[in-house]
Amino acid sequence: MLPTKEVPDSPLYHLLSTLFVTSLLLANITAGKMAHLFGLTLPAAVVFFPITYILGDVLTEVYGFHRARLTIWLGFFANLFMALVFLITVALPYPPYWTGQEAYKAVLGMTPRLVAASTVAYFAGSFLNSALLSKLKVATAGRWLWLRTIFSTLVGEGVDTALFIVIGFGGTIPLNLLVNLILAQYLWKVTYEILVTPLTYLVVGWLKRREKRDVFDHGANYNPFILDWRRVDE
Repeated sequence: MLPTKEVPDSPLYHLLSTLFVTSLLLANITAGKMAHLFGLTLPAAVVFFPITYILGDVLTEVYGFHRARLTIWLGFFANLFMALVFLITVALPYPPYWTGQEAYKAVLGMTPRLVAASTVAYFAGSFLNSALLSKLKVATAGRWLWLRTIFSTLVGEGVDTALFIVIGFGGTIPLNLLVNLILAQYLWKVTYEILVTPLTYLVVGWLKRREKRDVFDHGANYNPFILDWRRVDE
């Protein structure tokens, strides 16, 4: 494994980051579509959003917290930019003969409250997931990847789901329905992570061999507002 403090540029890192950001954007675009899955009524976003946590685990495990932090920030800014583009697009004047405005608005119209909810929830949950996985890797000397990914997801997804539902819908629906929404989405996301754990193992193992890198974040600075992704403490 590379002992250097400088992370070499990696096409695979950029590919994984692109998939991470794409999954995040797809989740927010599809959030307005409701689906009935295995007896649960959930937004279609639950199909895509857990992928960001899986990819976040892979990035943190192979490339370290510093690189994962950069990817999380890329997703943060991409999400805000997308929301701004949708807002401007929906507000643009349109010709009288075009009848698709309301349908377009229903699909892509994002209220400021939901944008705030998704942004805050994503930021808090993603950083907690990555930081906790990084710390656990050091504490366990790199063992028990399955336990580390599941435990970090339990915390990260729990915070993410609770913040999104409370900020986005608090005060607009009954408390019991609010709690049911949180529990349903949380259980789905955690189950999703557990079921794909074998695939996570395969991807992580292949990447470590291919990249010849297995970062341990000894002495890492977990401040999410620092963007010095070049430094890697091993």
